[in-house]
Amino acid sequence: MATKYSRTRLEGEERKRRLGEVPEWKEQSDRDAIQRNYQFKDFKQAWAFMNKVADKAEELDHHPEWFNVYNKVNVTLATHDASGVTEYDIVLAKAMDEYASSVSK
Repeated sequence: MATKYSRTRLEGEERKRRLGEVPEWKEQSDRDAIQRNYQFKDFKQAWAFMNKVADKAEELDHHPEWFNVYNKVNVTLATHDASGVTEYDIVLAKAMDEYASSVSK
């Protein structure tokens, strides 16, 4: 069962505050989404990261747009139902940052 967070698009001061919680993520200029590029030691680390994220994404019922080549994983997050960034994106971005640190050790 998915944990329930708000699927309302973040706006104004609330958006600014929540995006401040994930400073490595950048807002996209061409759509309401956030993006981050990760780089790992090798493919095995990148894949371990993606596996951990996949479990969290299933738990949340909220899935990233991502692209992987060897040790690089490029991720875009947006909530399609809201046509923009929501609390789900912030929660998943924070988890991804944590997972990236844990698999890189």
